[in-house]
Amino acid sequence: MRGGERVVEQLLRMFPHADIYTHVYDEGAMSEMIRARTVRTTFINRLPGARKHYQKYLPLMPMALEELDLSGYDLVISSESGPAKGVIVAPDAVHLSYVHSPMRYLWDHYHQYKSAAGRVARLMMPWMFHRLREWDVTSAQRVDRLVANSNFVQGRIRKSWGRESVVVHPPVEVDLFTPAAPADVTDRYLWVGQMTPYKRADIALDAFNRLGLPLLMVGDGEMGAELRRRAGPTVEIVDRLNFDQLRRAYATCRALIFTAEEDFGIVPVEAMAAGRPVIAYGRGGALDSVVPGVTGLFFEEQTAASLAETVQQAETWLAGFNPADAVRRARDFAPDRFDAGILAALAR
Repeated sequence: MRGGERVVEQLLRMFPHADIYTHVYDEGAMSEMIRARTVRTTFINRLPGARKHYQKYLPLMPMALEELDLSGYDLVISSESGPAKGVIVAPDAVHLSYVHSPMRYLWDHYHQYKSAAGRVARLMMPWMFHRLREWDVTSAQRVDRLVANSNFVQGRIRKSWGRESVVVHPPVEVDLFTPAAPADVTDRYLWVGQMTPYKRADIALDAFNRLGLPLLMVGDGEMGAELRRRAGPTVEIVDRLNFDQLRRAYATCRALIFTAEEDFGIVPVEAMAAGRPVIAYGRGGALDSVVPGVTGLFFEEQTAASLAETVQQAETWLAGFNPADAVRRARDFAPDRFDAGILAALAR
């Protein structure tokens, strides 16, 4: 249950009689709302190891999608961060695709993924991914309306698929977060996310080791063990917090540190909903949510030095920060805004 699944939940609230189609379905990992619906899968769900290693079946996904019979539906909404948009719908049906991201491993991150792959995969990827890119562009032309989750993704859609889109930001449950009393706000900064390479937790660690300022890092992943070894005395790393603990961490931190170049990024909005500012890398979806000089600051290079310099600026800037500004900004990403945007896209 991550950002993509939360979008599906909100779509189910809007369309309570909708059925769900997916490649792989792990019922035990899903919310009650999703489990209560009719869920149908492609043949990939029946292949060996599909639940844990579904990414390895990427070359089969275009065929699997095109085998789905959606001829009985008037409206199809695809939630696209892999090849979901490639379904075939009836000639008089409407197909709206909500795009979290064009497949990064096919396009702008291709060379990064290739360099990290095993020897056999590196040999196969140029041939396989060339064909997948052709299918990705072709299938994008089948969609009636493309909706991007940020201006950053809108630009990537234009670059990869040659199509225009409208922007509707994903729904964030902002009402679940509340600011703390000023006396409860601490001097400790906060970082939240998966400790995978593209999230760049390493530059947060290095910056705060250098600054000697307190930092709480929440998350686990392939880089977790290495970061724990490198953590200095002012940095605490925990695998996870329960939701109440996370809400408290947001509300009482000095500021959230956001180091990734994300397609959108829900974590900064949650922090602002809790009344705290965000220090974010100045690229990607954070540009849509953080208002520089009002609800946060941007650092310009994805390096520890650039982040450390901006944190030092924040130490002075924070004296004039108004938590109410952050809460108001977070309201722009509430679920009702998402609903209105999707309905407007369908009406057009």
